[in-house]
Amino acid sequence: MHHFLIALATTPSPTPTPSLRPGLSEDQVTPGTWGFVLTAFIVVLTTFLIVDMVRRIRRVRYRAQVEEALVGETDGADDGGVVSGKPGVEESDGDAGSGAR
Repeated sequence: MHHFLIALATTPSPTPTPSLRPGLSEDQVTPGTWGFVLTAFIVVLTTFLIVDMVRRIRRVRYRAQVEEALVGETDGADDGGVVSGKPGVEESDGDAGSGAR
């Protein structure tokens, strides 16, 4: 009885057939060489697109940082304030900007 249960557990049901159904060839059920080539091309193309997108996003961020720094420097020079070591931070005279009443 014990061996019978082990045989049932290891035997797949239904039993797979070693060949394809009559009327089918292996070319009809597998992607083949062209399927592999097309999939590889799509993967390479997607990789190049992602790398290009990352490069463009970095460029836009860098330009925005440079523009903010230039705007901060020109604002500091126009207001007559002294620009500290940090971009966009100005030093003021007295408590005028502290909000004290």
